[in-house]
Amino acid sequence: MLVGATVQKSKRLYIVIGIIVALFSVYLGRMVWVQIIKGEEYAEKAQSVIVRSVNVEAARGEILDCNGVPLVTNRQGSSIIFDASLFPGVDQQEKRNEIILSLINLLEANGETWIDNIPLVFDEKGNIQFKEDSEADVAYLKSKDILHLNDYATAQNCFDALIEKFKLQDYSAQDARKIASVCYELKREIFSISNPYTFAEDVSTQTVAKIKENSMFYLGVDVQIVPYREYADGTIAPHILGRVGALSSEEYEQLKDKGYSLDDSIGKDGIEKAFESYLRGTDGKKTVTTDKQGNVTSEYTVEPVQGDNIILTIDTKIQVAAQNALKEVCDELQASGKEFASGAAVVLDLKDSSILACASYPTFDISTYSENYTELSQDKMSPLWNRALLSTYAPGSTFKPAMAIAGLEEGVITPTSTFNCTKTYSRFPEFQCLEYNGEINVVGAIEHSCNIFFYETGYYLGINRMNQYTQKLGLGQKTGVELPEESGVIASIENRSAMGGEWNVGDTIQAAIGQSDNLVTPIQLANYCATIANGGTRYTPHFIKSIKSADYSITYKSPYPRTAYNTGFSQSTLSLVQKGMSLVPQYIGSATHSILGSYTPQVACKTGTAQIWRKLSNGSSELRVNCFLISYAPYGNPDIAMAITIEDAKTSYSTARVAKAIYDAYFANSSGTLSASQNTGTLLQ
Repeated sequence: MLVGATVQKSKRLYIVIGIIVALFSVYLGRMVWVQIIKGEEYAEKAQSVIVRSVNVEAARGEILDCNGVPLVTNRQGSSIIFDASLFPGVDQQEKRNEIILSLINLLEANGETWIDNIPLVFDEKGNIQFKEDSEADVAYLKSKDILHLNDYATAQNCFDALIEKFKLQDYSAQDARKIASVCYELKREIFSISNPYTFAEDVSTQTVAKIKENSMFYLGVDVQIVPYREYADGTIAPHILGRVGALSSEEYEQLKDKGYSLDDSIGKDGIEKAFESYLRGTDGKKTVTTDKQGNVTSEYTVEPVQGDNIILTIDTKIQVAAQNALKEVCDELQASGKEFASGAAVVLDLKDSSILACASYPTFDISTYSENYTELSQDKMSPLWNRALLSTYAPGSTFKPAMAIAGLEEGVITPTSTFNCTKTYSRFPEFQCLEYNGEINVVGAIEHSCNIFFYETGYYLGINRMNQYTQKLGLGQKTGVELPEESGVIASIENRSAMGGEWNVGDTIQAAIGQSDNLVTPIQLANYCATIANGGTRYTPHFIKSIKSADYSITYKSPYPRTAYNTGFSQSTLSLVQKGMSLVPQYIGSATHSILGSYTPQVACKTGTAQIWRKLSNGSSELRVNCFLISYAPYGNPDIAMAITIEDAKTSYSTARVAKAIYDAYFANSSGTLSASQNTGTLLQ
C-alpha cells in the first residue's frame, strides 16, 4: 500500500512539472515571437502616437418653410484645429508663438479670420483698452485661471502680464496681442489631447492647401471637416431664423452640465435659439491614431446624429413679397426726406394664426452677419431690431374697431345709435375730427374713422370697461409667439399711477382712438384683426408648423403652448364691425381707396396714424407720422389677416401698397385670376 501511494504521488509531481514546463515553453515562445520574429513591427507600433478619442460635431437640424422649401441647411467646410498630441507644449512657448503668428498671417493674407475672443483692443491712438460690453470676459482674463490679477488691474496691466506669461517680448504690440488672443483661448478651453482647439472656422481651400504643404512646420495643426450653416437666401426672414455663434463664457457655465463644450456653437437668436434643444444634434466619437510617419487613421465609435428639422409656418413667397414691398415703400419715403422711414408687416392664417410672413425693415443678410456686424450694430436705423415683435406703437385709429365692439357689447351704443360729428368735440373742444360727418352710426364711424363717434363711445364706456375688451382682443399683452416679444401697454388708471401721473376724463377720450398711453406691437395688431375677422376666436400666433426627426419619421410636439381663446363677442357685433371695415377701402376719402378699393377679392381694413416727435439728423425735432393698417380678405369668407406699420410715413397710402403686394402674392392676383397661394406642405404636416 505504501509503495502504491508513493508511485501515485510521483505521477502527480510529474504532471505538475509537465504543466509548468509547458506554460513556460508557451511564454518563452511568445517572447521569442514578440521580441525577435515580430520585434521590429511591434517596436514601430509602440512608437505610434497614443490612440485618442475626439468629438465629432453633429450637423444641426434644417429649417424649412411651410411648403418644404429649405431656408437653413448644412454644408461641409474646413476648420483648422490644434492637436495637442503634436502641437508644441507650454514648455515650447516660443515655437507655439511662431506657429500661431504664421497661421494668423496666412489667414489675413487670404482675407480670413481666426477665433479671437480676448477682451482687449487697441484704440485709435494705439493704446490697449478693454473691449466694450465684455465685463464677464475681462473678469475671467484677470481671474486666477488666466492672469491672477487684482480686480482693479488696467487693460495695460493685463496686456503686460500676457506678454510676460506667453513670452511675447520680442514681438510688436499688434502681433503680441494676436498671438496672446490664441494662447488665451487655448488656456480658456483647457486645450489637451482629449480636447482639441478650433483655431479658425470655415477656411478656404487655399488656406487648407498651404497648411498641408507645410505640415512639417505646422506641427499639430490639422484640418477637420465640419458642418456649417448654409442659407438658401440670407435676406429671407433673418430676424426670424436667427443665427448660430460660438458659446460665450456665461453660456458655457449654464450649459456645461448639458454636454456643451467651450468650442461649441449655439443658437444665438431667432428660431435657432428658441429651438436649440431640437436643432442641436448629438455629437459622435471617433478614435484617431497617428503613426510616426504622420499617417492618420480614424474610426467612429459613436456615429453623430443630426438634429431635428423645424418646419415653419412662413410661406417664402409671401415673406419675400412683404419684405420687398416694405423696402420699396421705405426707400421711396427716405428719398423724399422721411429719414426714419422703416416698418414691419405680419401676415396670419385665420384658421389658427399661423404666421405666413413676418418682415421688418430695414433688414440685413444673415449669411454675412459676422463680417458686417460692426456696421449693422452702429446703423442708426437699427436693422438688427425686429420691429414686428419688439417695437411698440400708439396704434391710432386701428384701435377703433375694438372700441366699437366694446360699445356694442356693453350696450352704450346700438347698431342704429348716432352721434353728431361737427368736427369739434363738444365735451372737449380741443379734440377734433378730420372732417364733418354729421349724424353717423357705428358702421359709418369705422368707414370714415370718425373721432367724435369714438370719443363719445369712450366717454360712456369709461377706461375700465374699454380695457376689458382690449384685453380680450390681446392688445397690450404678449401673444405667446415662440420668439421674444414686447407686451406693450394699454392705457389705464393703474399704469398712469405707476408712472407717477394722474388720470383724467380727457385721457379716456384719447385712449378711445388709440392715443394716450396705448402701445401695441405689429404682431398684436395682426392677431387682433384676425380675431375680428374669424368670428371672435383669438389664437396664439406661431412660427412652428411641426418639428420632425432628422429622417422625418417622427413628429415632436412644440414646447410652446397654443391656445384658442373664445372672446364671446356676439356675431351681430362682429358683423357690424366687419361691415364697417369692408367699407373703408370703398370710401373715396380713404388713403387706401386707390390701392385696395377695387381689389379682387374684396378687402376689409382699418387705417391708423399717430404723431411722434423725431429728432432729425440736423439736430432739430419735428412731429412725424407713423401709419398703420390692419386688413383681412376675402371679406365675407376670410383666409388671411395682416398688420402693416410704416414709421415716418406720409399717409396710410404707404401701408396699403404693402398690403396689396402681400395680397397679390397670396392670391396670385397679378395674372387676373384668383387662386390661393400654394397649399402649405402636404408632406410636411
